[in-house]
Amino acid sequence: MKNSAVASSLLEEFEGTVSGHRDGHGFVQRDDGAPDIYLPPNEMRAVLHRDRVKARVVRFDRKGRPEGRVVEILERSKQPIIGRLLQESGVWLVAPEDKRYGQDVLIHKGATGKAISGQVVVVELTEPPSLYGQPVGRIKEVLGEVDDPGMEIEIAVRKYGVPHEFSEGCLALARGLPDKVRAQDKKGRVDLTDVALVTIDGEDARDFDDAVYCEPAKVGKTKGWRLLVAIADVSHYVETGSAIDIDAYDRATSVYFPRRVIPMLPEKLSNGLCSLNPDVERLCMVCDMMITSTGDVYAYQFYPAVMHSHARFTYTEVAAILSNTRGPEAAKRKERIPDLLNLHDVYGALLRARHARGAVDFETTETQIVCDDSGRIEKIIPRTRNDAHKLIEEAMLAANVCSADFILQSKHPGLFRVHEGPTPEKIEILRGFLKASSVNMSVGNDPKPSEFQAIADATKERPDAQQIHAMLLRSMQQAIYTPMNNGHFGLAFEAYTHFTSPIRRYPDLLVHRVIKAILLQRRYQLPALPTPGEAHAKLARRLASRVREPSQKLEQKPKATIDQQAWEAAGLHCSANERRADEASRDVEAWLKCKYMREHLGEEYGGVVTTATSFGLFVTLDAMYVEGLVHITELGGEYFRFDEARQELRGERSGIRYAIGSRVRVQVSRVDLDGRKIDFRLVREGDDVAPLRSGKDRGASRNGGGFEGGASPIQNFKSAVKKAFTKVSGKARKGDSKPGAKKSAGAPTRRPKK
Repeated sequence: MKNSAVASSLLEEFEGTVSGHRDGHGFVQRDDGAPDIYLPPNEMRAVLHRDRVKARVVRFDRKGRPEGRVVEILERSKQPIIGRLLQESGVWLVAPEDKRYGQDVLIHKGATGKAISGQVVVVELTEPPSLYGQPVGRIKEVLGEVDDPGMEIEIAVRKYGVPHEFSEGCLALARGLPDKVRAQDKKGRVDLTDVALVTIDGEDARDFDDAVYCEPAKVGKTKGWRLLVAIADVSHYVETGSAIDIDAYDRATSVYFPRRVIPMLPEKLSNGLCSLNPDVERLCMVCDMMITSTGDVYAYQFYPAVMHSHARFTYTEVAAILSNTRGPEAAKRKERIPDLLNLHDVYGALLRARHARGAVDFETTETQIVCDDSGRIEKIIPRTRNDAHKLIEEAMLAANVCSADFILQSKHPGLFRVHEGPTPEKIEILRGFLKASSVNMSVGNDPKPSEFQAIADATKERPDAQQIHAMLLRSMQQAIYTPMNNGHFGLAFEAYTHFTSPIRRYPDLLVHRVIKAILLQRRYQLPALPTPGEAHAKLARRLASRVREPSQKLEQKPKATIDQQAWEAAGLHCSANERRADEASRDVEAWLKCKYMREHLGEEYGGVVTTATSFGLFVTLDAMYVEGLVHITELGGEYFRFDEARQELRGERSGIRYAIGSRVRVQVSRVDLDGRKIDFRLVREGDDVAPLRSGKDRGASRNGGGFEGGASPIQNFKSAVKKAFTKVSGKARKGDSKPGAKKSAGAPTRRPKK
């Protein structure tokens, strides 16, 4: 039976995408989600990284791993190749910046354009590679010298296909927009200009898409708060199917790099009309909520409004005021202090509700790259999250949950932000790790987020806490956008969406349009948008099983309508481009860190093991927050075995163990700028802390892992504000919503009795 199964797999043909490797071999990433198939170097001669192929397995190695052969090339990648133009022995060629391409591209003498040797260029292939010939191309664009400031960003946006130039139609339409809010724009809106809404953002923020206000209020028979979250009304200016809308959908998100942002919307909108700048009128959508003393959203409403930001605060400033209301920062903002204290009070209630529902809340260390004017890294510093960050985060979470609940109750299609629980395979790996680590707790077959948080809380004082928290995080899945509401596992919400950032996220813009349609008792129809590209197609194949309901449910329902299919495609497109933006940002950061570490070759630093693999240890330096690899050959003159259950490398002779959280001292030995890799060498003499030698000593770091967020009284609102609120349905949980907005005519929806 076994031999017949092997023979059957050898005959089977499958489709997939080629993923090259810098060493010359490659893999086929199968469309059906099965394990990747190895391609030897001779099979990679006629294909390039990202080509789509049909292949089959031709043999298995000694460990049973399959090796493949390309049967047919289905589609050549249309992605341009970026590299340096070189001349060798009179022959022009481009050495790809991405070494996964594996082959240099020949350039005919008349196809170099205005490029000169050594410059970074974009190549368009004119002839694909073959078994006996290299690929041939022509210079499509000259980016400049490799050391030009910002070159790493120019490379990344083309390498990952990030749209970075707005269409002429989009720019022309943006130029025709007004410079300020007009009288006709205010029609049908609630006037909130006398309400002391304020923005709280980072020091370097340029667009402000959310403002908040809070005051004490009686909720039912107890004391509570009225919390308003006002979000820039981008949908008023960006009409469905317009040139601006098409460009925004193509980008799907703003992309953030050190010293540069590629926005989703033209600057006139992102930093002008749709930015809630202080002391000017702006259009907004408001989520107006009544919050109980226990952090429960008692009621909410949505309505369009016109507002006037009464102050632009920074997180640092608000944190300083909250910690000392008589300090110098507070003295400059005396009239706003009561409002900030109210916001802090409601934050405390929402935080208690977060803990009560068992949401995952690990602490993590995020870093910020500080560059000089030329784009060179000056330093890498940790980002500290203070109460001001957390206050805004909880307010935004509340508004997002109210948005999801509102859409669900209306039975209108829309996009939800779904974060599903861990897969059975990841649960088994986690259980084995917890058992091997002597953690007397585990997770069930259908785990709840509270189980993860309970384990994190119970182990936070252990020396190997970082190792345990990292494994808890790795067992979770990535969040996606989909019209199928399957809840948000990490945040412990039964329904969740994104409403609060329409300036920089297209799903939020769609949610605004849906909410407006519901308020007007209409139905929002998605426009006929451009066909998504390669990123969407790849993610669609990879996530097909995650964005549809289980098969038994599908059998009970009719085939998806064209409208449902359109929403699913929009969700996949936004999810794929979110990942594209993350990959491009990480690539730039890795390039900058490599360039930074080239100046520190040979220097020694203390660090912590952040990942253990079969081929070595990834170590993050204490002072510089840079990660590099200590290859297994650098660990000493003995054989190290990888223990998958404990996620550690253990020396067979000495018993020395290196696991996540182990303290080590390393030397910067090699930096590969093209490969975005930093290599360390383990320093044995004079180690600050000895490597782990027993289970009791494993890991010294206690840093946790991170998870995937005198005013006029409200009573003086204009009479246009209705007193009716939408009761929160059973789909939402305590602490899930933000202030609501004016509801359209009709009886409010009430929470069903439990």
